[in-house]
Amino acid sequence: MNPFKQIDMAEATRLTREGRLDEAMALLRGLQPGAGPSTGAPRAKADGSARRAPKEVIDLVPPAQGSDGVWTQPDGRREATAKAAASPGGRDGRGPGRDQPGPSLRAADLEQVLRSSLGNRFAAGSRSAAVGVPPGASFEEHLYTNEAGTRPYKLYVPAAPGGNARPLIVMLHGCTQSPDDFAAGTRMNELAEEFGFLVAYPGQTQSANVSKCWNWFNAADQQRDRGEPSLLAGITRTVLRDHDVDPSRVYIAGLSAGGAAAAVMGAAYPDLYAAVGVHSGLACGAARDMASAFSAMRQGAPAARTSGAPKDGPPTIVFHGDRDTTVHPTNGDHVVAQVGAGQRTEVRDGRSEGGMTFTRTIQFDRADRVLSEQWVLHGGGHAWSGGSASGSYTDPRGPDASREMVRFFLEHGRRGRVG
Repeated sequence: MNPFKQIDMAEATRLTREGRLDEAMALLRGLQPGAGPSTGAPRAKADGSARRAPKEVIDLVPPAQGSDGVWTQPDGRREATAKAAASPGGRDGRGPGRDQPGPSLRAADLEQVLRSSLGNRFAAGSRSAAVGVPPGASFEEHLYTNEAGTRPYKLYVPAAPGGNARPLIVMLHGCTQSPDDFAAGTRMNELAEEFGFLVAYPGQTQSANVSKCWNWFNAADQQRDRGEPSLLAGITRTVLRDHDVDPSRVYIAGLSAGGAAAAVMGAAYPDLYAAVGVHSGLACGAARDMASAFSAMRQGAPAARTSGAPKDGPPTIVFHGDRDTTVHPTNGDHVVAQVGAGQRTEVRDGRSEGGMTFTRTIQFDRADRVLSEQWVLHGGGHAWSGGSASGSYTDPRGPDASREMVRFFLEHGRRGRVG
């Protein structure tokens, strides 16, 4: 019996190329259209029209003086996208029919089509970044699916022999970025080789958010075991299951929308993540919808306390530029406040090798354990501090946020300090 006999291959491929990956995967597995998990992507009516538009872009640059209050995408993609859409060939200018599958497409090839589509969508709108992989290491792409939808992720396993169970760091990219772009910009894989930990890079899809932002601002995506938190936790648990990872040394970090999502994950899963890194992000619950998201980004907003949530979150390290015009710098203060008030505080000033000055504030609890570490980057904007110019949204002048996050993480296990 042919298990793909009842699959409409043209329909599955069309869904894939439109970014509706959950529905394509459902067809691939022999389910009825619409019976599989949903990512919130628009579903087609019988006449081919969409029932609802994709989620809007959130991580925008605030209006400049004299701009009539217009918010813009940080890399100018809005104008480029509009021009491409108006071109004779449609969105990519290649003309009609080039994206249509041939009648001879085999069902066995659809998984590869899915992966190729994911790769193309990762590349769209973000800087192309080649990530080197040394001999003995691996950097492979995987898919994770649950009731909330499907997300791809890349996993870096270093060549250095582990010996004992190794730590895991989950890295959440910002809007318009991809796992490869984020890996290149943060150089986290290089640190993985140096310190012997694994790195997982979940990837947002354009079907879930038009600019590939994590949907940190949606109330439904701020709850344990629902929405995007369930997908990110599922990816984390899959890596734990399939690799020799120390479950007490699992960490999560992100930039911008990814930083806000990391804050959500720390609040929702303190039993899974031993520490959290938030770069240029916002506190969990700072927004509950589109309107409050723009307000929080422009002027800052505290975390929202919800019933049943733990009083204090995992130890957290925060980086934020005091000249950030995309996410207001006071949001860094609110992320720290969400972790809990310290009993003792140390403040240290410094200057990076690239010439950027910074203020580093460390808060300790009653047992003199670190609760939070906040780096205010003087003159820094909306970019990963100390990152590589081979990735997008990086500022090589700043202190090395990646190395400092790794240092902070490896000082903390879920039961306290490690080492």
